[in-house]
Amino acid sequence: MSLAVLRSRALAGLAAPEVTVEVHLAAGLPSFTLVGLPDTEVKEARDRVRAAIQNCGFEFPQRRITVNLAPADLPKESGRFDLPIALGILIASGQIKAATLDSHEFVGELALSGELRAVRGTLAMCAAIRHEAGPWHDTEHNTARAFILPLESAPEAALIEGMSILPAQNLLQVCAHLAGREMLTAFTVPPAPTFAHYPDLAEVKGQAQAKRALEVAAAGGHSLLMSGPPGAGKSMLAQRLPGLLPPMTAAEALESAAVHSLAGTFRLAHWNQRPFRAPHHSASSAALVGGGGTPRPGEISLAHNGTLFLDELPEFQRGVLEALREPLETGHINIARAVRRAEFPARFRLVAAMNPCPCGWLGHPAGKCRCTPDQIARYRGKLSGPLLDRIDLMLDVPAVAEADLSARGDGESSATVRTRVTAARALQIERQGKPNALLGPDEVDRHARPDEAGAQLLKQAMARLSLTARAYHRILKVARSIADLAGIQQIGSAHVAEAIHYRRGLAD
Repeated sequence: MSLAVLRSRALAGLAAPEVTVEVHLAAGLPSFTLVGLPDTEVKEARDRVRAAIQNCGFEFPQRRITVNLAPADLPKESGRFDLPIALGILIASGQIKAATLDSHEFVGELALSGELRAVRGTLAMCAAIRHEAGPWHDTEHNTARAFILPLESAPEAALIEGMSILPAQNLLQVCAHLAGREMLTAFTVPPAPTFAHYPDLAEVKGQAQAKRALEVAAAGGHSLLMSGPPGAGKSMLAQRLPGLLPPMTAAEALESAAVHSLAGTFRLAHWNQRPFRAPHHSASSAALVGGGGTPRPGEISLAHNGTLFLDELPEFQRGVLEALREPLETGHINIARAVRRAEFPARFRLVAAMNPCPCGWLGHPAGKCRCTPDQIARYRGKLSGPLLDRIDLMLDVPAVAEADLSARGDGESSATVRTRVTAARALQIERQGKPNALLGPDEVDRHARPDEAGAQLLKQAMARLSLTARAYHRILKVARSIADLAGIQQIGSAHVAEAIHYRRGLAD
């Protein structure tokens, strides 16, 4: 047979559309042609495949070889098509017999020796195969194809239940499996870590108000901006937020792992752990929101279901910060290029930190600040009003007093606070099916309506502070979280007052 047809997978955002690899051998001068919108990495497969076939003891056919990657209008990238292309050439040239091609899918990059190297995105590919096979829990009628892939990529792919994962170390093992001589062994995922170690909140001395704000942010999934002098503990507080969040659900863990798999950063040791991303303030817009010729997830997507910490917030480029506005509202990011489009999830908890002035010492008891009012205004003016309006909690973090630093560390641990946060989050899921930060305007009216005293207090704050409609709803969402932490159904004036206080952090 001079024609072989195999199946593989491409990547388009979190989607993994099927790719049909067609290999045809014809008479004529020896040539090797790749068609189907391949990029440079895919075109280079010609040299890798030729060397791998020869080094594995097979004969590379001296014929006219045409490889078609269908559909033709779907861009193909990376070396994941090396394995199906090599197998197609061997099958089309009659060097191996394979009667079970329709029940398999193949991905893998080939070394020149024929060894298989790991490829990124295998978790997303495996999820797509399982989804197309039918309902996830219908194991009796499961028609998912077996997935042959490099051994190094097997642990993340095997996290998808109901799949037959067949890892191989080299091209020869795959050929022996297809020929029925030596079958590949199905991979079973080792036990995943069930406990994640996070820095403990008890290590932070003083800062009772900031710890309280951190607890409220964790309970409702709110964003937080801290302003204070150097050394006040802003970074320490931010690093402890993941340890206050409720444990990840299975769906959240899979979604976060899939995003990291696309970026090639997934590690099994990080399974079921809340992501914490802290990009440097020199990061570009593409690094933060994602992009590139072949769109890949950025820091906001890598922080999905976790925390994105932006230290020295005003030092980020203004365009980079403005790019955060849409993801903060929608929870996803759309990246469009001339011929490629991708959508990535970006439901992250933003925690930002900044100095109160350019020198950082404004309001310090020692009176070390020498910044002029114009310098302070220009510094704070780097943050636009629309961006600040999307941040739920803003507070000042003062310098820690010497008495607090020398005091014995007897503050609440992260585990204690996490217990209250988990209970509050459970109330939210039972009541509305989502965290308070994700409530829409109609849902705020139904679930976050304050009592008469609270409504009157909020009305006065709207007039005196000139708050926007967005700020009005965000105050109610935060008040709802504060009430949930107290286990109270009706939002009272005390809850509204605390929520209003968190909106005044940079105004004082």
